[in-house]
Formats: sequence, structure tokens, C-alpha cells
Amino acid sequence: MTTQAEVFNQLKEILVDQLDVDVDKITLATNFKNDLELDSLDVYEVIDHIEDTYDIEIDADTDSGLETVGGLVDYILKATAK
Repeated sequence: MTTQAEVFNQLKEILVDQLDVDVDKITLATNFKNDLELDSLDVYEVIDHIEDTYDIEIDADTDSGLETVGGLVDYILKATAK
């Protein structure tokens, strides 16, 4: 079973690789749009990569809780636990 720390570390790697984001800016409380200034294309690229990495599907309409890194980590953990 994957832990929160493992998912968080993988997500940090994805953000750094895909978007050239400073790893020090990424915490569980980091907001994608406000803190990392991601636009909708950036968010799409990250979601696409996450779906491929974890073999899950993230509903584009599922916005609640996905504004922060921690929210996305929790979403991934729930989706992969099924």
C-alpha cells in the first residue's frame, strides 16, 4: 500500500519535472493556482501525468479538494486504494 509520504514525494517530482517548479515551494498546503501560479494547461499536463503514473482517472469536474497538493495526494490515495 502506498503511503501519503510516497505519493507526496512522487507528486513533487512530477511538478518539478513537468513545470520546472522549485521543490522548496511544494508542501501539502501549496495551492496550485495561487502559490505555483499554474494555468489550466499546466494543471491538465500534471493531471494527465498523474493519471498515467497511478493508472487512475481524475474527473475534470472534481474540483473540490484538488486545489492543493495535499488535496491531490488524498485523492490519489483514495483512488488507488480501490
